[in-house]
Amino acid sequence: MTDAPPKMSARDVSVFYGDKQAVKNVSIQIDMDKVTAFIGPSGCGKSTFLRTFNRMNDTVASARVEGLVTLDGEDIYSPAMDVVQLRARVGMVFQKPNPFPKSIFENVAYGPRIHGLAASKPDLEGIVESALNRAGLWEEVKDRLQDSGTALSGGQQQRLCIARAIAVDPEVILMDEPASALDPIATAKIEELIGELRGRYAIVIVTHNMQQAARVSQRTAFFHLGELVEYGETDAMFTAPRMERTKDYITGRYG
Repeated sequence: MTDAPPKMSARDVSVFYGDKQAVKNVSIQIDMDKVTAFIGPSGCGKSTFLRTFNRMNDTVASARVEGLVTLDGEDIYSPAMDVVQLRARVGMVFQKPNPFPKSIFENVAYGPRIHGLAASKPDLEGIVESALNRAGLWEEVKDRLQDSGTALSGGQQQRLCIARAIAVDPEVILMDEPASALDPIATAKIEELIGELRGRYAIVIVTHNMQQAARVSQRTAFFHLGELVEYGETDAMFTAPRMERTKDYITGRYG
């Protein structure tokens, strides 16, 4: 059996903020059917690198990205790439839940509406219900879709943000420490959700929690001081890391 081509790949990617280099020549492949975790101490470049996959660094005036990042083999930094379209295909969930100050329904309907994905109101309602279902939230909110999204609990807000990301039918979902602001029960729900979404989307999660990486991912990339130190199967990395720096981090010698 031939391996499927990677969904996304980065080749020799570096990111600079002004004169400071935050990410140094990172190459990695993101597969469709696996959850990939980025781990490493705070400030090691993992979130900055994650943001190169949907050009979120474009929003930072001093940021500059070098190298090649592709989605289905297409250069996402090429002038021909429509960034709005790219961000529909590569969705993002942030560390702090950030629902729009609108109703639960409107939070999820927003993307499909601006991208013209629904031909009619019943269509749109179907998309919203499906996204909330996939995000494990429908049963909790179906009777209060007109309530404000900001009135939900933190864990529900984060699942609403995941529903919002998947409503436009993305191919890749980037998650930047999606559970770090949540309590253990809400965190467990987000982890369970990641397991359910695996295979339907390519998922990349940044986490500072090694146990979480071990639980939810099949591949792990360890970053340190802006460099990709090691990348491989999650089980192998946590049981028999190849690099001394990885071993030191995993055994708690620093970080």
